Amino acid sequence: MTALDLTPPEQRGEVRLARLEEGNRHWPLGRIFALGASLAALFAVTVVILGGVALWRLADTRVALLDSAGPALIAAQQLSGSLLNQETGVRGYDLGRRPEFLQPYQDGRVGEEAMIAELRRLAAGGRLPGLDAQIDAVEQAAENWRTQYAGAVLTGPPGASNPEQGRDLFDQVRTRVQALLADVQAKREAARHGIESASTFLLVVGVAIAALLASFLIVAAIGLRRGIIRPISELARQVREVVSEDATRSVHAGGPREIVGLGADVEAMRQHILRDLDEAQAANRRLDEQSQELERSNRDLEQFAYVASHDLQEPLRKVSSFCQLLQRRYGGKLDERADQYIEFAVDGASRMQRLINDLLTFSRVGRTTENFVSVDLGELAAAAAAQLESTREEAAGEIVIGELPVVSGDRALLQALLVNLLGNGLKFHRADVPPVVRLECRRDGDFWEITVSDNGIGIEPEYSDKVFVIFQRLHGRDVYPGTGIGLALAKKIVEFHGGRIGLVETPGPGATVRFTLPVPPEETHE
Repeated sequence: MTALDLTPPEQRGEVRLARLEEGNRHWPLGRIFALGASLAALFAVTVVILGGVALWRLADTRVALLDSAGPALIAAQQLSGSLLNQETGVRGYDLGRRPEFLQPYQDGRVGEEAMIAELRRLAAGGRLPGLDAQIDAVEQAAENWRTQYAGAVLTGPPGASNPEQGRDLFDQVRTRVQALLADVQAKREAARHGIESASTFLLVVGVAIAALLASFLIVAAIGLRRGIIRPISELARQVREVVSEDATRSVHAGGPREIVGLGADVEAMRQHILRDLDEAQAANRRLDEQSQELERSNRDLEQFAYVASHDLQEPLRKVSSFCQLLQRRYGGKLDERADQYIEFAVDGASRMQRLINDLLTFSRVGRTTENFVSVDLGELAAAAAAQLESTREEAAGEIVIGELPVVSGDRALLQALLVNLLGNGLKFHRADVPPVVRLECRRDGDFWEITVSDNGIGIEPEYSDKVFVIFQRLHGRDVYPGTGIGLALAKKIVEFHGGRIGLVETPGPGATVRFTLPVPPEETHE
């Protein structure tokens, strides 16, 4: 038996308060989680800012390269080709004076205008500083070449132009175009280097974020383990030791304030359980004593009922025999009232004898299960019907027996149960209506559910419990004979076999009694 904690409640309360005050010096879980949430929020903001900056730099340099510097270099190269086409066309026309030789010149003019417009559009974005001046220089050099040389070739007679002058003027155009190309190429390279730098920065930021995240998770895991998991595990270990080993062992928790408070509550609960256990053990001892006394009393009552009912048989038989002898010898020789008195005495002695026999049977039910064997209810039902054959013929009734199972029980008691229920169905029939009693069965889980139904007078629902109480009758003895023990005996037999019995409401006339019997263990899992 476990040694109980006899510490006074006031002292136990003081210990709990002391532990709670000790726990107040620890950080509460709310503060710990608030700190963790703040650090997580700061980490998230830092990650968002660094990632945003890295992505913005990468996007900006990508736009500068793909949307400005790259297209500007292509437009400048195409502009150079258009100017060369113009120079080629003018020189060919100057040599051959054929109009078709001017087609390259005309195509070059169209291409030049388109590329100049494209370059100015790209320069307007602000990502190519100084490009407008380069474009102006190229336009000015090309206009000088056309005005001072190409115009004279196209409008003047042969030999009116100076080829040397034209070559010098176009060399100036080439120089301006090369400067433009070099400037755009430099800007493109700068944008490309910017993308590489932004990509490197993004990679560094990603690595830094991953390192910070790993560090944060490691620190959080260590803090969670040391601050929460370890104290809870220690508290759980102490509780398991109290449950499985020593209930008198004190429980003490560390860590955050809530866990310390939980430990104090567990300790208070342990002390309360010990106190209740002490009271329960004392109550159990009293209950054991009362149970033993009640068992002895029940045995004495059963023995008394058996002996009393058995010993009353002999004097009752004598009273009944002499009353019947008086009735046979002096019947009709005395006055009418004397005959009536003798008849009352004979009937009273007979009813008392039946009542004592029923009480004797009732007292024997439930004494022992040593007589339990495998019983075929179908055979018992047939035997019960044969026992009731005279009653059935007298009432012109019918007993219908369905398929019944094999159960474990006392053969004599189960047959008495069936005789009782089938006999009630035949006895309580309606006038001028032949009784029909049906005995059916179905399985419901681990129980056989057996139903006895008839088409008789029925039982009102408000009397569904009363009819199973011993000596309770719903009709006078002059209407339906009996001792009022039948259904009480049926209930005791069914409950002795581990089942339940009761009335079932059904539409139409008659009554339906349903009782259950356990399925034998060997058939339970089939």
